[in-house]
Amino acid sequence: MTGGVSYNPWTMSAPLVSLQDVAFSAGKSLILRSVTLTVVEGEALGLFGGNGAGKTTLLRLVALLSRPSGGTVDVLGSATETDLAPVRRRIGMIGHTPALYPTLSLMENLSFLVGMRGEPVDRVGDALAQVGLGNVTGRQARHCSHGMQRRAEIALQLLTRPDLLLLDEPHSALDGGAAELVEYLAASVVDRGGAALVVSHDRDRVMQMTHRNVELVAGGLV
Repeated sequence: MTGGVSYNPWTMSAPLVSLQDVAFSAGKSLILRSVTLTVVEGEALGLFGGNGAGKTTLLRLVALLSRPSGGTVDVLGSATETDLAPVRRRIGMIGHTPALYPTLSLMENLSFLVGMRGEPVDRVGDALAQVGLGNVTGRQARHCSHGMQRRAEIALQLLTRPDLLLLDEPHSALDGGAAELVEYLAASVVDRGGAALVVSHDRDRVMQMTHRNVELVAGGLV
């Protein structure tokens, strides 16, 4: 993995993510069935699967944005928490589509999102420069390309330093330089004892940045 991460599953402590016999239904449609999965400290895990396999649904469950129809989901100790907000703040997620406020500038977006976490905003400009956006910090997000918005989201995660990083098709619409930023971001989380879960169709690139890979087929792991 980029960043020289080493991974020894026998020396890891308690898992950061534990899914036990998880199912998820939407109406009469069973999207996930009997999913059991563990992600431990210091691990980057790749999740593959075709369209409709349930990858994004699984990611939302791990992000604590959805609840399972069956089984248990424990993320960063969430099974013992009644208030999930503090746990969610320890999770960083870059979704399939950018999640910036379109009428705010890149600087305003990151300053607002970082400030919402109660963290200082004085490093926002430096973070945007680090991802190659130093000369467009005042541009509204709606006037930025998909790739530029994705770079801004990477900068946000570099600032907030999550314990668990969730990436949904992170290389989509990125040039080579920005794709390397994705790998740097994942490595930075894993290197400090966190974990990364990467959902993608791009097997070749993702397998260069993960320690282990699993596949969803028709809602179940194979």
